[in-house]
Amino acid sequence: MKSIRHVALSLLAGLSLASQAALPEPLARAAREAGLPPESVSLWIAPAAGGAASVQHNAEQLMNPASVMKLLTSYAALDLLGPAHTWKTQAALRGVLREGVLEGDVLIAGSGDPALTWDRLGQWLRDWRSRGLRQIRGNIVIDTSLFATTPPGAPFDEAQHRAYNAQPDAFLVNFGALSLRLTAGTPNTPVEVAPLTPAAPLRIVNHLKSIPGACGDWRSGLRGAFTPEGKGLVLTLEGRLAQSCGERQLNLKVDDSLRWASLVIRAQWQELGGSWFGEVQRGSVPAAITAFSSWESPTLPEVLRDMNKWSNNVMARQMLLALGNDGGGALTPEKGIARLQAWMPGQGLDPAQWVLENGSGLSRVERTTAAQLGALLRAAWKSPRMPEFLMAQPVIGKDGTMRTRLVDSPLAGRGYVKTGTLDGVKSAAGYVQDASGNWQTFALLLNHPRAPAAENTVEATLRWIYEH
Repeated sequence: MKSIRHVALSLLAGLSLASQAALPEPLARAAREAGLPPESVSLWIAPAAGGAASVQHNAEQLMNPASVMKLLTSYAALDLLGPAHTWKTQAALRGVLREGVLEGDVLIAGSGDPALTWDRLGQWLRDWRSRGLRQIRGNIVIDTSLFATTPPGAPFDEAQHRAYNAQPDAFLVNFGALSLRLTAGTPNTPVEVAPLTPAAPLRIVNHLKSIPGACGDWRSGLRGAFTPEGKGLVLTLEGRLAQSCGERQLNLKVDDSLRWASLVIRAQWQELGGSWFGEVQRGSVPAAITAFSSWESPTLPEVLRDMNKWSNNVMARQMLLALGNDGGGALTPEKGIARLQAWMPGQGLDPAQWVLENGSGLSRVERTTAAQLGALLRAAWKSPRMPEFLMAQPVIGKDGTMRTRLVDSPLAGRGYVKTGTLDGVKSAAGYVQDASGNWQTFALLLNHPRAPAAENTVEATLRWIYEH
Protein backbone atom coordinates (compact mmCIF):
# COMPACT_ATOMS: atom_id res chain seq x y z
CA MET A 1 0.00 0.00 0.00
CA LYS A 2 1.34 3.43 -0.92
CA SER A 3 1.99 5.82 1.95
CA ILE A 4 0.13 9.12 2.25
CA ARG A 5 3.41 10.91 1.58
CA HIS A 6 3.94 8.89 -1.62
CA VAL A 7 0.45 9.70 -2.86
CA ALA A 8 0.93 13.39 -2.10
CA LEU A 9 4.24 13.58 -3.93
CA SER A 10 2.82 11.66 -6.90
CA LEU A 11 -0.09 14.10 -7.17
CA LEU A 12 2.26 17.06 -6.91
CA ALA A 13 4.49 15.69 -9.62
CA GLY A 14 1.51 15.38 -11.97
CA LEU A 15 0.60 19.06 -11.81
CA SER A 16 2.17 21.87 -13.80
CA LEU A 17 3.97 24.57 -11.83
CA ALA A 18 3.24 27.15 -14.48
CA SER A 19 1.24 30.16 -13.30
CA GLN A 20 -2.34 30.31 -14.59
CA ALA A 21 -2.27 34.13 -14.55
CA ALA A 22 -0.07 36.88 -13.29
CA LEU A 23 -0.64 38.11 -9.78
CA PRO A 24 -1.96 41.67 -9.39
CA GLU A 25 1.07 43.93 -9.10
CA PRO A 26 0.70 44.88 -5.39
CA LEU A 27 0.57 41.17 -4.52
CA ALA A 28 3.40 40.27 -6.89
CA ARG A 29 5.52 43.04 -5.36
CA ALA A 30 4.84 41.83 -1.81
CA ALA A 31 5.79 38.30 -2.85
CA ARG A 32 9.02 39.50 -4.49
CA GLU A 33 9.95 41.51 -1.41
CA ALA A 34 9.41 38.38 0.70
CA GLY A 35 11.69 36.40 -1.63
CA LEU A 36 8.89 34.19 -2.95
CA PRO A 37 9.10 32.99 -6.57
CA PRO A 38 5.79 33.03 -8.51
CA GLU A 39 5.47 29.24 -8.47
CA SER A 40 5.43 29.22 -4.66
CA VAL A 41 2.28 31.34 -4.54
CA SER A 42 -1.22 29.95 -5.09
CA LEU A 43 -4.18 32.34 -5.03
CA TRP A 44 -7.90 32.19 -5.80
CA ILE A 45 -10.32 35.12 -5.36
CA ALA A 46 -14.00 35.19 -6.33
CA PRO A 47 -17.36 36.58 -5.18
CA ALA A 48 -18.70 34.51 -2.30
CA ALA A 49 -22.16 34.18 -3.86
CA GLY A 50 -20.87 32.75 -7.16
CA GLY A 51 -19.56 33.79 -10.55
CA ALA A 52 -16.16 33.77 -12.20
CA ALA A 53 -12.99 34.10 -10.18
CA SER A 54 -11.35 37.51 -10.41
CA VAL A 55 -7.87 36.09 -9.68
CA GLN A 56 -6.51 32.61 -10.29
CA HIS A 57 -2.78 32.09 -9.90
CA ASN A 58 -1.56 28.50 -9.59
CA ALA A 59 -5.04 27.86 -8.20
CA GLU A 60 -5.06 24.21 -9.30
CA GLN A 61 -1.64 23.44 -7.83
CA LEU A 62 -1.55 21.10 -4.82
CA MET A 63 -0.05 22.91 -1.86
CA ASN A 64 0.34 22.36 1.87
CA PRO A 65 -2.45 24.48 3.47
CA ALA A 66 -1.26 24.26 7.11
CA SER A 67 -4.07 25.15 9.55
CA VAL A 68 -6.36 26.38 6.79
CA MET A 69 -7.20 22.67 6.50
CA LYS A 70 -9.35 23.17 9.62
CA LEU A 71 -11.91 24.88 7.38
CA LEU A 72 -12.68 21.53 5.76
CA THR A 73 -12.94 19.69 9.07
CA SER A 74 -15.15 22.44 10.53
CA TYR A 75 -17.64 22.68 7.71
CA ALA A 76 -17.89 18.91 7.36
CA ALA A 77 -18.56 18.58 11.09
CA LEU A 78 -21.33 21.20 10.97
CA ASP A 79 -22.93 19.57 7.95
CA LEU A 80 -22.56 15.93 8.98
CA LEU A 81 -22.85 16.08 12.78
CA GLY A 82 -25.20 19.06 12.97
CA PRO A 83 -25.09 22.28 15.01
CA ALA A 84 -26.72 20.65 18.05
CA HIS A 85 -24.08 17.92 18.33
CA THR A 86 -22.45 17.48 21.74
CA TRP A 87 -20.11 14.96 23.36
CA LYS A 88 -21.50 13.14 26.41
CA THR A 89 -19.10 11.65 28.97
CA GLN A 90 -20.53 9.36 31.64
CA ALA A 91 -19.33 8.24 35.06
CA ALA A 92 -20.64 5.18 36.92
CA LEU A 93 -19.92 3.67 40.32
CA ARG A 94 -18.59 0.17 40.88
CA GLY A 95 -19.09 -0.52 44.56
CA VAL A 96 -21.28 0.70 47.39
CA LEU A 97 -21.83 4.41 48.10
CA ARG A 98 -22.85 4.91 51.72
CA GLU A 99 -22.89 8.19 53.65
CA GLY A 100 -20.67 9.85 51.03
CA VAL A 101 -18.05 7.09 50.98
CA LEU A 102 -17.59 4.91 47.90
CA GLU A 103 -16.10 1.52 48.68
CA GLY A 104 -15.08 0.87 45.10
CA ASP A 105 -14.20 2.56 41.82
CA VAL A 106 -15.50 5.39 39.66
CA LEU A 107 -15.74 4.34 36.02
CA ILE A 108 -15.52 6.92 33.22
CA ALA A 109 -16.33 6.20 29.57
CA GLY A 110 -14.32 8.60 27.39
CA SER A 111 -16.43 10.24 24.68
CA GLY A 112 -13.71 11.98 22.67
CA ASP A 113 -14.87 15.39 23.96
CA PRO A 114 -12.41 17.88 22.40
CA ALA A 115 -13.37 20.68 24.81
CA LEU A 116 -13.02 19.11 28.28
CA THR A 117 -11.04 21.98 29.78
CA TRP A 118 -9.91 21.87 33.41
CA ASP A 119 -12.70 24.20 34.52
CA ARG A 120 -15.39 22.13 32.78
CA LEU A 121 -13.96 19.01 34.39
CA GLY A 122 -14.18 20.85 37.70
CA GLN A 123 -17.87 21.59 37.08
CA TRP A 124 -18.46 17.91 36.44
CA LEU A 125 -16.66 16.92 39.65
CA ARG A 126 -18.85 19.40 41.51
CA ASP A 127 -21.84 17.44 40.21
CA TRP A 128 -20.31 14.27 41.73
CA ARG A 129 -20.18 16.06 45.08
CA SER A 130 -23.76 17.31 44.73
CA ARG A 131 -24.88 13.70 44.26
CA GLY A 132 -23.42 12.73 47.61
CA LEU A 133 -19.96 11.44 46.71
CA ARG A 134 -17.31 12.68 49.13
CA GLN A 135 -14.68 9.97 49.47
CA ILE A 136 -13.42 7.51 46.82
CA ARG A 137 -11.63 4.56 48.39
CA GLY A 138 -10.95 2.83 45.09
CA ASN A 139 -9.60 3.94 41.72
CA ILE A 140 -10.88 6.06 38.87
CA VAL A 141 -10.98 3.79 35.84
CA ILE A 142 -11.07 5.52 32.45
CA ASP A 143 -12.13 3.72 29.29
CA THR A 144 -10.39 5.31 26.30
CA SER A 145 -11.16 2.51 23.84
CA LEU A 146 -13.37 4.77 21.71
CA PHE A 147 -10.19 5.85 19.94
CA ALA A 148 -7.94 3.22 18.40
CA THR A 149 -4.49 3.00 19.92
CA THR A 150 -1.88 4.03 17.38
CA PRO A 151 1.88 3.55 17.70
CA PRO A 152 3.77 6.82 18.16
CA GLY A 153 5.00 8.24 14.91
CA ALA A 154 8.05 10.31 14.17
CA PRO A 155 8.08 13.66 16.02
CA PHE A 156 6.46 16.43 13.97
CA ASP A 157 9.19 18.88 14.93
CA GLU A 158 11.82 19.52 17.57
CA ALA A 159 9.40 21.36 19.87
CA GLN A 160 7.64 18.31 21.22
CA HIS A 161 6.97 20.16 24.48
CA ARG A 162 4.72 22.67 22.69
CA ALA A 163 0.96 22.23 23.17
CA TYR A 164 0.22 22.09 19.43
CA ASN A 165 1.86 18.64 19.38
CA ALA A 166 -0.69 17.12 21.81
CA GLN A 167 -2.16 13.79 20.69
CA PRO A 168 -5.87 12.84 20.55
CA ASP A 169 -7.34 10.91 23.48
CA ALA A 170 -10.87 9.69 24.20
CA PHE A 171 -10.58 11.40 27.60
CA LEU A 172 -8.63 14.51 26.67
CA VAL A 173 -8.18 16.86 29.64
CA ASN A 174 -7.44 20.53 28.95
CA PHE A 175 -6.21 19.79 25.41
CA GLY A 176 -3.53 17.55 26.91
CA ALA A 177 -1.61 20.58 28.14
CA LEU A 178 -0.57 22.45 31.27
CA SER A 179 -0.85 26.24 31.21
CA LEU A 180 1.71 28.38 33.04
CA ARG A 181 1.93 32.09 33.72
CA LEU A 182 5.48 33.37 33.26
CA THR A 183 6.53 36.77 34.60
CA ALA A 184 9.97 38.04 33.58
CA GLY A 185 11.88 40.20 36.07
CA THR A 186 15.04 42.24 35.95
CA PRO A 187 17.89 40.64 33.96
CA ASN A 188 19.64 37.66 35.57
CA THR A 189 16.80 37.04 38.03
CA PRO A 190 14.52 33.97 37.92
CA VAL A 191 11.35 34.10 35.87
CA GLU A 192 8.33 33.78 38.13
CA VAL A 193 6.28 30.69 37.25
CA ALA A 194 2.69 29.99 38.33
CA PRO A 195 0.57 27.05 37.09
CA LEU A 196 -2.84 28.11 35.74
CA THR A 197 -4.15 24.56 35.46
CA PRO A 198 -4.94 22.87 38.81
CA ALA A 199 -2.75 19.77 39.03
CA ALA A 200 -1.57 17.72 42.03
CA PRO A 201 0.94 16.48 42.80
CA LEU A 202 3.02 18.67 40.47
CA ARG A 203 6.53 19.84 41.30
CA ILE A 204 8.16 22.55 39.19
CA VAL A 205 11.93 22.82 38.85
CA ASN A 206 12.43 26.33 37.49
CA HIS A 207 15.67 27.16 35.69
CA LEU A 208 14.17 30.05 33.68
CA LYS A 209 16.15 33.28 33.74
CA SER A 210 15.16 36.82 32.83
CA ILE A 211 17.34 38.53 30.23
CA PRO A 212 17.50 41.97 28.58
CA GLY A 213 16.46 42.59 24.99
CA ALA A 214 13.39 42.47 22.78
CA CYS A 215 10.63 39.95 23.45
CA GLY A 216 10.41 38.63 19.86
CA ASP A 217 9.66 34.94 19.40
CA TRP A 218 9.84 34.30 23.14
CA ARG A 219 8.51 30.72 23.04
CA SER A 220 11.48 29.48 21.03
CA GLY A 221 13.79 30.17 23.97
CA LEU A 222 11.88 27.98 26.42
CA ARG A 223 11.76 24.23 27.07
CA GLY A 224 9.75 22.10 29.45
CA ALA A 225 10.10 18.39 30.24
CA PHE A 226 7.81 16.23 32.38
CA THR A 227 8.99 13.17 34.32
CA PRO A 228 6.94 10.90 36.61
CA GLU A 229 7.35 11.22 40.38
CA GLY A 230 5.20 8.98 42.58
CA LYS A 231 1.57 9.63 41.61
CA GLY A 232 2.50 12.99 40.12
CA LEU A 233 4.84 14.78 37.72
CA VAL A 234 7.95 16.90 37.86
CA LEU A 235 8.19 19.72 35.33
CA THR A 236 11.69 20.99 34.59
CA LEU A 237 11.81 24.37 32.84
CA GLU A 238 14.87 25.60 30.95
CA GLY A 239 15.53 28.76 28.97
CA ARG A 240 15.46 32.54 28.92
CA LEU A 241 12.66 35.12 28.79
CA ALA A 242 13.27 38.78 27.96
CA GLN A 243 12.27 41.30 30.62
CA SER A 244 10.37 43.22 27.95
CA CYS A 245 8.00 40.24 27.55
CA GLY A 246 6.47 41.00 30.93
CA GLU A 247 3.76 38.44 31.64
CA ARG A 248 3.15 35.57 29.20
CA GLN A 249 1.21 32.31 29.12
CA LEU A 250 3.03 29.13 28.12
CA ASN A 251 1.16 25.92 27.28
CA LEU A 252 3.11 22.67 27.53
CA LYS A 253 2.08 19.25 26.24
CA VAL A 254 1.89 16.44 28.81
CA ASP A 255 2.81 13.14 27.16
CA ASP A 256 1.10 10.82 29.68
CA SER A 257 -2.59 11.64 29.18
CA LEU A 258 -3.75 9.21 31.88
CA ARG A 259 -1.40 10.60 34.53
CA TRP A 260 -2.32 14.13 33.47
CA ALA A 261 -6.03 13.37 33.93
CA SER A 262 -5.22 12.03 37.39
CA LEU A 263 -3.39 15.21 38.43
CA VAL A 264 -6.17 17.54 37.28
CA ILE A 265 -8.92 15.42 38.85
CA ARG A 266 -7.05 15.03 42.15
CA ALA A 267 -6.33 18.76 42.51
CA GLN A 268 -9.90 19.81 41.88
CA TRP A 269 -11.43 16.99 43.91
CA GLN A 270 -9.38 18.15 46.89
CA GLU A 271 -10.47 21.75 46.32
CA LEU A 272 -14.08 20.55 46.48
CA GLY A 273 -13.44 18.91 49.85
CA GLY A 274 -13.34 15.38 48.51
CA SER A 275 -10.79 12.69 49.27
CA TRP A 276 -9.47 9.94 47.03
CA PHE A 277 -7.07 7.18 47.98
CA GLY A 278 -6.55 5.39 44.66
CA GLU A 279 -5.13 6.12 41.23
CA VAL A 280 -6.33 6.63 37.69
CA GLN A 281 -6.22 3.43 35.67
CA ARG A 282 -7.04 2.56 32.09
CA GLY A 283 -9.75 -0.06 31.80
CA SER A 284 -13.07 -0.98 30.22
CA VAL A 285 -16.50 0.26 31.22
CA PRO A 286 -19.51 -2.02 30.52
CA ALA A 287 -21.92 -0.41 28.06
CA ALA A 288 -24.96 -1.35 30.12
CA ILE A 289 -23.80 0.17 33.40
CA THR A 290 -26.03 2.80 35.03
CA ALA A 291 -24.60 6.32 34.90
CA PHE A 292 -24.02 8.09 38.21
CA SER A 293 -23.23 11.46 36.60
CA SER A 294 -22.93 12.73 33.01
CA TRP A 295 -21.09 15.65 31.46
CA GLU A 296 -22.24 17.21 28.19
CA SER A 297 -19.87 19.37 26.19
CA PRO A 298 -20.81 22.73 24.66
CA THR A 299 -22.53 22.44 21.30
CA LEU A 300 -20.48 21.92 18.14
CA PRO A 301 -20.51 25.60 17.00
CA GLU A 302 -19.05 26.67 20.37
CA VAL A 303 -16.39 23.96 20.16
CA LEU A 304 -15.50 25.01 16.61
CA ARG A 305 -15.17 28.61 17.75
CA ASP A 306 -12.53 27.62 20.30
CA MET A 307 -10.85 25.36 17.75
CA ASN A 308 -10.56 27.86 14.90
CA LYS A 309 -10.19 31.20 16.66
CA TRP A 310 -6.97 29.89 18.25
CA SER A 311 -6.15 27.17 15.70
CA ASN A 312 -6.20 24.30 18.21
CA ASN A 313 -4.71 21.28 16.45
CA VAL A 314 -5.67 18.51 18.85
CA MET A 315 -9.30 19.69 18.83
CA ALA A 316 -9.31 19.41 15.03
CA ARG A 317 -7.83 15.92 15.24
CA GLN A 318 -10.54 14.89 17.71
CA MET A 319 -13.12 16.39 15.31
CA LEU A 320 -11.88 14.25 12.42
CA LEU A 321 -12.14 11.15 14.62
CA ALA A 322 -15.72 12.11 15.57
CA LEU A 323 -16.61 12.28 11.87
CA GLY A 324 -15.67 8.60 11.57
CA ASN A 325 -18.02 7.44 14.33
CA ASP A 326 -20.20 4.88 12.59
CA GLY A 327 -21.13 3.08 15.79
CA GLY A 328 -18.88 0.11 15.06
CA GLY A 329 -15.37 -0.30 16.39
CA ALA A 330 -12.72 2.13 17.55
CA LEU A 331 -12.40 5.46 15.77
CA THR A 332 -9.46 6.09 13.47
CA PRO A 333 -8.37 8.97 11.22
CA GLU A 334 -8.95 6.66 8.25
CA LYS A 335 -12.65 6.34 9.13
CA GLY A 336 -12.99 10.10 9.37
CA ILE A 337 -11.19 10.62 6.07
CA ALA A 338 -13.39 8.04 4.32
CA ARG A 339 -16.53 9.86 5.46
CA LEU A 340 -15.10 13.19 4.33
CA GLN A 341 -14.25 11.81 0.91
CA ALA A 342 -17.77 10.39 0.48
CA TRP A 343 -19.26 13.75 1.50
CA MET A 344 -17.12 15.96 -0.73
CA PRO A 345 -18.78 15.47 -4.15
CA GLY A 346 -22.13 16.66 -2.77
CA GLN A 347 -20.38 19.91 -1.83
CA GLY A 348 -18.83 20.39 -5.25
CA LEU A 349 -15.41 19.20 -4.08
CA ASP A 350 -13.08 16.73 -5.77
CA PRO A 351 -11.70 14.14 -3.29
CA ALA A 352 -8.74 13.54 -5.61
CA GLN A 353 -7.54 17.08 -4.91
CA TRP A 354 -7.37 16.63 -1.14
CA VAL A 355 -4.61 14.70 0.60
CA LEU A 356 -5.68 14.20 4.21
CA GLU A 357 -3.89 12.90 7.28
CA ASN A 358 -5.37 14.29 10.51
CA GLY A 359 -7.66 17.17 9.54
CA SER A 360 -5.77 19.82 11.51
CA GLY A 361 -3.16 21.01 9.00
CA LEU A 362 -0.36 20.07 11.41
CA SER A 363 1.02 17.77 8.75
CA ARG A 364 3.85 17.53 6.26
CA VAL A 365 1.68 15.64 3.77
CA GLU A 366 -1.78 17.23 3.77
CA ARG A 367 -2.46 19.00 0.47
CA THR A 368 -5.19 20.77 -1.44
CA THR A 369 -5.54 23.61 -3.94
CA ALA A 370 -6.60 27.21 -3.57
CA ALA A 371 -9.45 26.55 -6.01
CA GLN A 372 -10.74 23.66 -3.89
CA LEU A 373 -10.58 25.78 -0.75
CA GLY A 374 -12.53 28.43 -2.63
CA ALA A 375 -15.17 25.88 -3.63
CA LEU A 376 -15.38 24.76 0.00
CA LEU A 377 -15.87 28.33 1.22
CA ARG A 378 -18.54 28.98 -1.40
CA ALA A 379 -20.39 25.80 -0.42
CA ALA A 380 -20.31 26.87 3.22
CA TRP A 381 -21.51 30.38 2.27
CA LYS A 382 -24.64 28.92 0.62
CA SER A 383 -25.24 26.39 3.38
CA PRO A 384 -27.78 26.71 6.21
CA ARG A 385 -24.74 26.31 8.46
CA MET A 386 -23.11 29.49 7.16
CA PRO A 387 -23.74 31.57 10.32
CA GLU A 388 -22.18 28.94 12.60
CA PHE A 389 -19.26 28.45 10.20
CA LEU A 390 -18.46 32.17 10.05
CA MET A 391 -18.84 32.56 13.82
CA ALA A 392 -16.00 30.09 14.31
CA GLN A 393 -13.43 32.00 12.24
CA PRO A 394 -11.05 34.75 13.42
CA VAL A 395 -12.22 38.29 12.64
CA ILE A 396 -9.69 40.63 11.04
CA GLY A 397 -8.24 42.98 13.64
CA LYS A 398 -10.64 41.83 16.34
CA ASP A 399 -10.07 38.36 17.77
CA GLY A 400 -8.32 35.01 17.63
CA THR A 401 -5.24 34.66 15.48
CA MET A 402 -6.25 37.80 13.50
CA ARG A 403 -6.61 40.08 16.54
CA THR A 404 -3.36 42.00 15.96
CA ARG A 405 -3.50 42.16 12.17
CA LEU A 406 -4.71 45.24 10.24
CA VAL A 407 -6.16 46.66 13.45
CA ASP A 408 -6.00 50.29 12.31
CA SER A 409 -7.05 49.66 8.71
CA PRO A 410 -10.48 49.80 7.03
CA LEU A 411 -10.34 45.99 6.97
CA ALA A 412 -10.70 45.65 10.75
CA GLY A 413 -13.93 43.78 11.43
CA ARG A 414 -14.65 43.25 7.71
CA GLY A 415 -13.50 39.69 7.24
CA TYR A 416 -13.41 36.16 8.61
CA VAL A 417 -9.97 34.72 7.94
CA LYS A 418 -8.41 31.41 8.95
CA THR A 419 -4.63 31.44 8.83
CA GLY A 420 -1.92 28.81 8.99
CA THR A 421 1.83 28.64 9.48
CA LEU A 422 4.33 25.79 9.34
CA ASP A 423 7.99 25.64 8.44
CA GLY A 424 7.88 26.47 4.75
CA VAL A 425 4.16 27.32 4.74
CA LYS A 426 2.04 30.45 5.17
CA SER A 427 -1.65 30.36 4.34
CA ALA A 428 -4.89 32.29 4.71
CA ALA A 429 -8.43 31.73 3.48
CA GLY A 430 -11.89 33.05 4.20
CA TYR A 431 -14.22 35.94 3.45
CA VAL A 432 -13.61 39.69 3.07
CA GLN A 433 -16.23 42.41 2.62
CA ASP A 434 -14.85 44.78 0.01
CA ALA A 435 -15.21 48.57 -0.02
CA SER A 436 -18.43 48.26 -2.05
CA GLY A 437 -20.01 46.02 0.57
CA ASN A 438 -19.73 42.81 -1.46
CA TRP A 439 -18.40 39.64 0.12
CA GLN A 440 -15.40 38.05 -1.57
CA THR A 441 -13.96 34.60 -0.98
CA PHE A 442 -10.25 33.92 -1.19
CA ALA A 443 -7.59 31.29 -0.57
CA LEU A 444 -3.87 32.08 -0.46
CA LEU A 445 -1.25 29.33 -0.09
CA LEU A 446 2.47 30.06 0.10
CA ASN A 447 4.86 27.10 0.05
CA HIS A 448 8.52 28.13 0.26
CA PRO A 449 11.28 28.21 2.90
CA ARG A 450 10.70 31.98 3.20
CA ALA A 451 6.92 31.68 3.44
CA PRO A 452 6.53 31.90 7.25
CA ALA A 453 7.97 35.44 7.18
CA ALA A 454 5.69 36.55 4.33
CA GLU A 455 3.00 38.18 6.48
CA ASN A 456 3.09 41.26 4.23
CA THR A 457 1.96 39.10 1.30
CA VAL A 458 -1.11 38.00 3.26
CA GLU A 459 -1.92 41.58 4.24
CA ALA A 460 -1.35 42.84 0.69
CA THR A 461 -3.85 40.23 -0.53
CA LEU A 462 -6.48 41.30 2.01
CA ARG A 463 -5.97 44.98 1.12
CA TRP A 464 -6.25 44.27 -2.61
CA ILE A 465 -9.50 42.33 -2.11
CA TYR A 466 -10.94 45.21 -0.06
CA GLU A 467 -9.98 47.83 -2.63
CA HIS A 468 -11.11 45.91 -5.72
